Amino acid sequence: MSIAKAVIFDVDGVLVDSYRAHFLSWQRLAGELGRVLDEEEFAVSFGRTSREIIAAWDQRFSAEEVRRFDDRKEAIYREIVRADFPAMNGVESLLESLHAAGFRLAVGSSGPPANVQLVLEQLERESLFAARVTGDDVTHGKPDPQVFLMAAERLDVPPPRCVVVEDAAPGVAAAHAAGMKCIGLASTGRTRHELARAELVVDRLDEIAPANVDELLG
Repeated sequence: MSIAKAVIFDVDGVLVDSYRAHFLSWQRLAGELGRVLDEEEFAVSFGRTSREIIAAWDQRFSAEEVRRFDDRKEAIYREIVRADFPAMNGVESLLESLHAAGFRLAVGSSGPPANVQLVLEQLERESLFAARVTGDDVTHGKPDPQVFLMAAERLDVPPPRCVVVEDAAPGVAAAHAAGMKCIGLASTGRTRHELARAELVVDRLDEIAPANVDELLG
């Protein structure tokens, strides 16, 4: 009997090339709040939680205002992505080839459930994923391993039999803290140097084949 094996995907910057959509949604929110946001400021904050960013804009914002502005930002993001979905190059064929090769697939994201759902719907590959973990499921963000450990548990696959695909250094660290190998994807706004601790670093998803994942699992 074959031993279970799995691949866990982050969403932003992995399944969807979301850098520009996030930048534009932050710009629109900033404009609605009377601020000007350029790409340099956006790039510096890239990777922080939305609520941390909003709270830093004005310390007078109440917790309720921060939550409301966060919800507004994500609604704008979904509007942009829904209108022109920026699927990551090679994502559909990679998902299908991994599934055909017997890998169990999961999503492990700290993003809002509605964002994750939208991406899976737009990819039209939702049925290939056996489990998903979103920001509503976890209490600790990456580099804490909680999101990936929860995904492995829902897949019923031991962590050492899981490989994570990530585009950010905290995600790579979270994968390793979970006892998993990691493939780093140098997507928009990221560099190969940032991902150097990953076992394999690629520039495109179509550089990954099931054999690469099997090799990482030994």
